Amino acid sequence: MVVSHFLRWICTARVSERAAAASALARAYVNSELPFEDRCAAEAALTLLLDDASSKVRLAMAEALSMSHHAPLQIISVLASDQPEVAGVVLARSPLLTDADLINRVAGSQRATQKLIADRPVVSMALAAAIAEIGEAEACAVLLANTGADIASLSFRRMAERHGHLPLVREALISDARLPADCRHMLLVKLGETLKTSPLVMALMGAARADRVMRDACVKASVTLIEGTRQEEHAALIEHLRLRGDLTASFLIRTIAHGKVDFFGSALVALSQQSEARVRALLAGGHDVALQALFRSAGLAAATHAVILRALKIWREVANGKRVAGVQEVSWLMLKELGGQSAEGDLAALVKSIHLDALRENARGHALAIAAA
Repeated sequence: MVVSHFLRWICTARVSERAAAASALARAYVNSELPFEDRCAAEAALTLLLDDASSKVRLAMAEALSMSHHAPLQIISVLASDQPEVAGVVLARSPLLTDADLINRVAGSQRATQKLIADRPVVSMALAAAIAEIGEAEACAVLLANTGADIASLSFRRMAERHGHLPLVREALISDARLPADCRHMLLVKLGETLKTSPLVMALMGAARADRVMRDACVKASVTLIEGTRQEEHAALIEHLRLRGDLTASFLIRTIAHGKVDFFGSALVALSQQSEARVRALLAGGHDVALQALFRSAGLAAATHAVILRALKIWREVANGKRVAGVQEVSWLMLKELGGQSAEGDLAALVKSIHLDALRENARGHALAIAAA
């Protein structure tokens, strides 16, 4: 009876009155224990209100129904396809929308709608994957900021590949503790490529020098990246570097000079195809002959064996508490193995550059400590 009067009344009521009545009816539907007949009548009235000419009426319904598990599914579905201001309320909140519904809407919607979906209180791994694969950059940034989003490693990788050159997404990715190490390296490379081609850098350095400087900076940043990489992520990072052609002998020499023995070991496992247990045992206490055989099986040239062994022995002593040493001393002793400062050749130049970088870094740290005292 009440609903029948309501349906006659809305034909002549003002927009504000219809909106208030629609909100009240929707709240009564989801919050009250209505008799079955009244519930059916209320649902019919709400369905009729979907055809109201004013979006304010439909918005009032959306706000009242959007967070309920008991809202009529057909009404939620229609409201989710309404104009953006109405649909946005439902898309951002409704627990009745399935992953399939939301993924379809991500694929066919504008940036604002994608951002609303990415910011839902709970975003499943499948939905996050869809946003990572086809979402706009702004939607991906919102997804990364959403603590309720379950994001797979592959989705992080796709966002880095698609939008890593954009500061908005790049910064959001880097600040996310869940980001896999290989994705962090990918972003380092993208940042280097962006800087290398910037007009200012090109004007100051020229193309050839800018390319060389950025390449060296990326290598050094990659070594630093290893410090924050968990051992279980080493294999993924190593495979990423290998596929890019960055897992070179010079890079491995740089890692052992900096004391990244665990990472160096993981690289030897990947390159030599020997078991992790055997490689770890050899690095921890193997004799020179066995270690050189391991280096050969990993494709390291014989000329590099002596400096690697020198560094490895020093880091063993440090690990066993028999010695205190850092990169500066280790790189100097590696250089002495090649003949000292007068040594020539590519390998000597590499070790010299590592030593000079360590000298500069230590001097900078000393100066900052003096300034802070």
